Amino acid sequence: MPDVPATTVVRSYKAPVALAAFAILFALLVLLAPRTGQATLRLSNDSDAIQLPALSLPVAATGWVCLVLMLLLTAGALYFVRAQGRAPLWIVIVYILVAIVGFLGWAAAGATIPVVGLLAGAVALAVPLIYGALGGVIGERAGVVNIAIEGQLLAGAFTAAMLSSITRQPLMGLLGAMIAGMLVAAVLATFAITYFVDQVIVGVVLNVLVIGLTSFLFSQVLQPNASVLNSPVRFDRVPIPLLADIPVLGPVLFRQTILVYVMYAAVALVYVGMFHTRWGLRLRAVGEHPKAADTVGINVNATRFWNVLLAGAIAGLGGTIFTIGNGIPFNKEMTAGAGFIALAAVIFGQWDPIKATLAALLFGFASSLQNTLSVIGSPVPSEFMLMLPYLVTIFVVAGVVGKSRAPAADGKPYIKG
Repeated sequence: MPDVPATTVVRSYKAPVALAAFAILFALLVLLAPRTGQATLRLSNDSDAIQLPALSLPVAATGWVCLVLMLLLTAGALYFVRAQGRAPLWIVIVYILVAIVGFLGWAAAGATIPVVGLLAGAVALAVPLIYGALGGVIGERAGVVNIAIEGQLLAGAFTAAMLSSITRQPLMGLLGAMIAGMLVAAVLATFAITYFVDQVIVGVVLNVLVIGLTSFLFSQVLQPNASVLNSPVRFDRVPIPLLADIPVLGPVLFRQTILVYVMYAAVALVYVGMFHTRWGLRLRAVGEHPKAADTVGINVNATRFWNVLLAGAIAGLGGTIFTIGNGIPFNKEMTAGAGFIALAAVIFGQWDPIKATLAALLFGFASSLQNTLSVIGSPVPSEFMLMLPYLVTIFVVAGVVGKSRAPAADGKPYIKG
C-alpha cells in the first residue's frame, strides 16, 4: 500500500503575536498609570420597562483580572496555531470583549458609563459601515475591488438629502440613494470589466470625482437653497413590541429606524444568498475561477457587472444614514472616510458578510467609545480616541489580525480567450 503524504499545516502566528502585543500594552497601562475607586456601568435608561441595577466594578481588581484573562487567551491562541495552523475566531472575540471591559473599568474610574447609550451609538455609527462592507463583499466575491465605496456612500447621502427635501418623503430619498450608488458602480464596472482599466485606479478616481462633484453642487445649489433642497426628512424610530423591552439589547437593536431593520435583513439575505443559492454559487465562481465558470456556461463579465451594480445600490443605501437616517443636512465630505473603513471591515471579515458585519461593529464601537469617554471626562486624550478606529483599520489592512485570503481572481479582469 503506497504511503499517503502527510498534510502540510501552514501556521500563521500573526493573531497570537497581535494579542500578546495588546496584552503588553494593557499591562503597561495598569502598571504605569494605576487607577483606584469604582467604575459604574449603568445598564438601563429611565424610560426602560425593565430596570437593571447598575454594575459597580473595582477598577484595580478588574484591570488585573482582565489582564490575566488576556494572557490566557493569548496562550490559547498560540496553542491552536501550533495544533491547527490558526487561532479560532471565538478566541479573538472573547479577547476583544475582555479588553473592552478592562479598558472601560480603567477609563471610567470614579465615573458612570451609560452602557445602553454607548452600544446604541456603536450601532448607529456602524450601520453605514455595514452597508458599505456588504457592497464590498459582493463586489470582491465577484472579482472586482470596490475602492469606490466612499464615493457610493457620499453619492447616496447627497441624493437622499436632496430628494427627501424636495418630496418631503424619506422613502424617495432612499430609492434615489440606491440609484446614485448604482450609477457610481456602473462607471466602475464599465471601466474595470469592459475596458480592463486597473480597478484600484478607477475606484480612487471615482472617489475624487464624487467628492468634487458633490462639494460643487453643495456650494452652488444646495447651500443657497437649503430650505428647499437641503432640509432632509428623517425616518422615525419604530420600536418593535416586546423585543424593544429586552434589557440592554432591546433599546439598542429594536428601537431603530427602518434603515437599521433593512440592514439586519440585508446581512441575513446576503449571507444566505452567497452561500446557499445558485446566485451565490455563480458569484463566488466568477471571483475564484472565472475560466472554469466560463466553461460551464456562466457569462463571467455580465455576472460581475450586475453584481457590482447590486453592491453599489447597497452602499448607496448606506449613505442615507448620514442624512435622512439622522435628519442631518448634507455637508461636504460628510462620510469622512467611512468607505475606506468599510473596505477594511471586508478584509478583517475575510470576505464573509457576517464577519465583516462584526468588524464594522467593532469600528463603530471604537468611535462611540471616544464620544462617551469625552462626555464623562476620562483622562484618555480625545485625540487618541479619535485615532482609534483608524489605528484599528491600519492593523487590519496590515494583516495583523490573522491570515486573510482574498478571492483568487479579485482585481483581475477576465479576458475570454
